[in-house]
Parts: sequence; structure tokens; C-alpha cells
Amino acid sequence: MDQTLSGFGNVFVFLALGIVFVAGGYLTARMLRPSRPNPEKNSTYECGEEAIGSAWIKFNIRFYVVALIFIIFDVEVVFLYPWATVFRQLGPFALFEALIFAGILILGLVYAWVKGDLDWVRPTPDIPEMPKLPSGKPGSGRN
Repeated sequence: MDQTLSGFGNVFVFLALGIVFVAGGYLTARMLRPSRPNPEKNSTYECGEEAIGSAWIKFNIRFYVVALIFIIFDVEVVFLYPWATVFRQLGPFALFEALIFAGILILGLVYAWVKGDLDWVRPTPDIPEMPKLPSGKPGSGRN
């Protein structure tokens, strides 16, 4: 019983020391740093470019789609890494499973490519226009 409590006691002591260490660092930094806020320091910094307008503007959805596709394929590659490290011990059945997994990934990539989600600049749609009447005003031929 005493060993269990001492085990929890060790965890509690390390947790308390961690909290004290982090809080002490924040408090020390707050006391030592100069505090001189101004509009230039409070402005949005974006890659050295001057911020123009509001940050609440609409972005093209392609930014998000490309980011999601990247994350999906990046995570899938992470799943292949442990398999590659123990490939020799797994045998031919694991190779077949990995090929199926890679095939599904390639199929998903082809689907995204054919759908046009990987095209950064899409062609503008060809929208037909109504023919104008001779006077240039719509409906001018009616009485």
C-alpha cells in the first residue's frame, strides 16, 4: 500500500514541480520584459508584407482542399513507415496488404486529380450571354 502511494506521490511531485517551473518562467519573463505596446507591434505580421484591410476576408476554398489532401496523404505515408521498418519479418502477405493500401492511396490521388481538386487555376466557365436587341434595351420590342 505504501509503495502505491509513493508512486502516486512521485507523479504528484513531478507534476507540481513542472507547474511551478512553467509558472515561474512566465512570471520571471513578465517582470523582466519591457512593456511598450504600439499599433505597429499589435498589427498582423504576414511574411514581411504590410497588412491591407481586414483579416476577416474570404479565401478561396482551394487553399483548404489542397491542405486537406496533403494531410490525408501525409498521414497515410506515416502509416507505411512502421511497416517498412519490419518488412522482412512480416513476409509476402504483408507486402500484398501494403500494395493494396498503396493502390487505394493512388486511386484516391487519381480521383482528386480527375475531379480537378489539384488544379490551382481552373478554367473560367463559358457562360452564354443573351443576345441584345437592336436598341440595346431588353424588352424594347414590346408595346
